[in-house]
Amino acid sequence: MPFTRVSLRSGKSAAYRKAILEGIYRAQRKVFDVPEDDRFMVVNEHDGPDFWYGADYLGIHRSDDLVMIQMTVSNTRPLAKKQALYREIVAQLTKDPGLRPEDIFINLVEVVPENWSFGNGIAQYVSEQS
Repeated sequence: MPFTRVSLRSGKSAAYRKAILEGIYRAQRKVFDVPEDDRFMVVNEHDGPDFWYGADYLGIHRSDDLVMIQMTVSNTRPLAKKQALYREIVAQLTKDPGLRPEDIFINLVEVVPENWSFGNGIAQYVSEQS
């Protein structure tokens, strides 16, 4: 289950956008205990005036190739797993589509498991006894 949103500037090819989603998914599977076929991802493209960022915030020099990744996840993973996920996403996305590490911004939003419904109006992560 992560629900992944990717935001970037308009103008990248479909192959480029797909490579980003595939790389994030590979990282989630490898280090974040995400099951096979648990893929819920969207890409949002923005024109320049609608895509603002701190170009040098915290001494990290970002470019207009910045990709902002936000994942909503259950609050069930320890800090070490989160840090491993950040590193693995950067490793995947620097390989393909060739992003610079400085241009990969990641934000996790943690929610309790009962805040998910994957369809049919059912909270699949909640047992019947809850």
